[in-house]
Amino acid sequence: MTSPEEVRARLEAIRAARGGYVLPHHGAMAAALPELHATYEAMYRALTLDDHHLTPHAKEVVWLAILVACQEPVGTHHLHLFMKTGGTEAEAAAVFRLAAWAAGARRYAALAASWQQHLPGTDLAREYKDGAMRLVAGALDERLARLALIGAHTAGDEAWGLAAEIEAAYAAGVPEPEIAEAMSLAIWVRGVNPFVRATETWLRLMQAGRVTPSPAFRAWAETPGQGAFVPPPR
Repeated sequence: MTSPEEVRARLEAIRAARGGYVLPHHGAMAAALPELHATYEAMYRALTLDDHHLTPHAKEVVWLAILVACQEPVGTHHLHLFMKTGGTEAEAAAVFRLAAWAAGARRYAALAASWQQHLPGTDLAREYKDGAMRLVAGALDERLARLALIGAHTAGDEAWGLAAEIEAAYAAGVPEPEIAEAMSLAIWVRGVNPFVRATETWLRLMQAGRVTPSPAFRAWAETPGQGAFVPPPR
């Protein structure tokens, strides 16, 4: 049985690691699930605090896009971190526009599926991708905007919009590890399953030749047997 002193010590350690604040679920885990709590904190640190491929500012741009796209009230400390890493209110407003634009991807997906053949002179996927850039012109670099939209679409489980943005990110020269990290941040807000489906969308793009992967990512794309579990024959 966990003692009161152990619970208090764990919560104070969390408070120190997180810049002075504790959320209610930390207490529940500290009191009842100490092993999960330790693993949870390790994952939080690796996913959100440690530096990987995105710059600190780019990471916070993606975080803002994910949180706004999910209409998530928890996580406003990321707005503080966004400003701390050099963000401005004008840039934040541009990210908010992108998150709102991401919500319209399902409409474009429906148009592309049903109406594209009636509009031979209009590439609806291109219209979608270009429209996003018009929203942030002068406020946000294209590569960073594509990463923000990739994060938002991963969290929103929007395959068509995500595929369009991955293609656009490759065209803009966004490094693949940055794409992967932007996707991974959605795990914290929406869980692993949307991340699984997002990586499946990416995998299908590589396998179909719609994007050209680097050697490391080509090795992933060429690995057979990736997909949902199939029960063995009886």
